Amino acid sequence: MKPPCDEATIKSLAAQSPCRAEARPWILAATILGSSMAFIDSTVVNVALPSIQAGFHTTVVDVQWVVESYGLFLAALILIGGSLGDMLGRRKIFLVGVTIFAVASLACGFALTIQDLLIARSIQGAGAALLTPGSLAIISACFDNQSRGQAIGTWSGFTAITTAIGPLLGGWLVEHASWRWAFFINLPLAAAVIVVSLRYIPESRGAGVRHIDWLGALLATIGLGGLITGFIESVNWGWKHPLVFGSLIVGCACLSIFILLEGRITSPMVPLKLFASPAFRGANLVTLFLYAAIGIFFFLFPLNLIQVQGYSATATGAAVLPLILLMFMLSRWSGGLVARYGPRLPLIIGPVIAALGFALFAIPSTEGSYWKGFFPAVVALGLGMAVTVAPLTTVVMNSAGQDRVGTASGINNAVARVAGVLAIAVLGTLMVNAFGYALNHQLGKFFLPSDVLRHMQAEKIKLAGVQLPASLDASVKAAIGESVRQAFVFGFRLVS
Repeated sequence: MKPPCDEATIKSLAAQSPCRAEARPWILAATILGSSMAFIDSTVVNVALPSIQAGFHTTVVDVQWVVESYGLFLAALILIGGSLGDMLGRRKIFLVGVTIFAVASLACGFALTIQDLLIARSIQGAGAALLTPGSLAIISACFDNQSRGQAIGTWSGFTAITTAIGPLLGGWLVEHASWRWAFFINLPLAAAVIVVSLRYIPESRGAGVRHIDWLGALLATIGLGGLITGFIESVNWGWKHPLVFGSLIVGCACLSIFILLEGRITSPMVPLKLFASPAFRGANLVTLFLYAAIGIFFFLFPLNLIQVQGYSATATGAAVLPLILLMFMLSRWSGGLVARYGPRLPLIIGPVIAALGFALFAIPSTEGSYWKGFFPAVVALGLGMAVTVAPLTTVVMNSAGQDRVGTASGINNAVARVAGVLAIAVLGTLMVNAFGYALNHQLGKFFLPSDVLRHMQAEKIKLAGVQLPASLDASVKAAIGESVRQAFVFGFRLVS
């Protein structure tokens, strides 16, 4: 899901290198394709997760790390990526990010083990942290005030389209080719971005950046990494294991030091003075909770549709299409609500509608049609997000002075990404424990041999991707398979 303040980031910066009229379409094409690589990769990979799990015979912990290794480095380094562009050159850092992202995508596609994939995904996240803020800053620098409105509209429209196409394309590739093509599709896009950027995008820099907060970036990365490792690996090792509680202690300590550091240095990655504004604090709290819910939803929903409901990968990609289209089509209408009623009322109504959507997702069981089961929930969630995002952006922009709007928008975007990363770690752990509890209860109904029970206990960490013993009778295997699906639905309902 695209963060709420991308357009605000574009609006906040001055046009330092206005481009020629004939170059504008090419600059927009390069920045749209660059941003789309990051958007598409997130959505495509989520649809590919069940296939990746089956291909590597991995647990849900490994599947979590496929998402988290990318999200961790993107969330922790995205503010540094913007500062590097301002200091060293936006086009240069943008191209470095695109190149890193493309090379890492190639490595993801050729990964022979799950460990290879996780390393490549981490590098891919670092590349995304450089290219994502760079694409927004390039539009700001190259388009003057007269042409910027149309440029933002074009950028928003096309990135919404690519975000919508991503799950559908990813599902089709997974179903008809391989999950590896979910990464290979980035290579031609990256090649086009590099060629166009070198030919048409002028170099620009920001005047205000003199120092990079490397220590802050290191503390944020280690802190988030520690928390994520502790929560995710608790499923494997238990809370008393040194790796688990040690990671949590290191994570909390580093994040505490990070907050102290940001309040003392002259060029912080996150200026804490912005949080003195109640409106800014409130907007970021709404962003944290809303995008945490979105993050865990987009992680579990494809697993539910493919492994439990029996959807194809293509159908799974198409299932969330109404949500993205609703957000795109209602964005102007939502902006009108802010102009008419102010941001407060929509920021109350929007999250309430989104919460209703999440509640509706908990209703379907292991069978039933998409139109009666999931479609109403998709529509409600899409409407709630459409009502929420525009006023959220407005509050963030209005809560900071004109010289701090870009920083405030960047922080809000980072909060949205951090929310998703933490939600998958924390609520993913809750999902595994809930699934295990429900599965044990379901298996108690059967008089199973002790070796079968031990096998199921060992396999439950795979969630609905468990492999049933081949020695079981066909009717018993079918009954246990249904129990596995019911256990997943129990956990999905609890997390929703």
